[in-house]
Amino acid sequence: MAARSRSRPPGDQKDAGEQRGAGKQKGPGEQKGAGKQSDDPEAVARLICLRQLTAAPRTRAQLAQTLRRRGVPDEAAEAVLGKFTEVGLIDDATFASAWVESRHHGRGLGRRALEAELSQRGVARDDIRAAVATLSSETELATARALVERRLPGTASLPGQARLRRLVGMLARKGYPAGLAFRVVREALEEERQSNGREGRQDGLGVPAVDEDEFVDAELAASEPD
Repeated sequence: MAARSRSRPPGDQKDAGEQRGAGKQKGPGEQKGAGKQSDDPEAVARLICLRQLTAAPRTRAQLAQTLRRRGVPDEAAEAVLGKFTEVGLIDDATFASAWVESRHHGRGLGRRALEAELSQRGVARDDIRAAVATLSSETELATARALVERRLPGTASLPGQARLRRLVGMLARKGYPAGLAFRVVREALEEERQSNGREGRQDGLGVPAVDEDEFVDAELAASEPD
């Protein structure tokens, strides 16, 4: 009885099979439409761009590179990129501003590093200047000081000159100007010396006096790992 109640009549099984097949197979019209879309390079370009922009913000240059890599003809790519720019789906100026805000506050990057990253992503020079200009000198200085404050305890076991090089190199790698980096590090070392009640050596900062050549050496430390 149980076996018979679970079984289906042959007609029902046939109908179920036909329903499953209908769900998997496309009709002639659908297949023809799919073929037309794949033959339309602009349709392909639109789909690629939408998928890219859904995943993360992109610059026009980044999208153009992706389309080129996917084999989309240049004419179709430019047409789609132009339309996307017109309607605001591509906005390099907005991308640059958001990038500066995120990378400065998230990674502590200075203007020089931010400019380099935006240039690598194909942002126009004018848009880069405008975005970086939103980062004030006071904000950049405060961030540099905070970075040194966090790293300073980890250099306590090093000789004074090595600490100077290590900390200036860290700021240089993050895109801070040499003059600012050098000043911030010396200020931090001086404050540490005063708080610990130690006597300074030669220049009163706990590190030997640094001449121009040594300053250049400290800048070259940017190429050394932390």
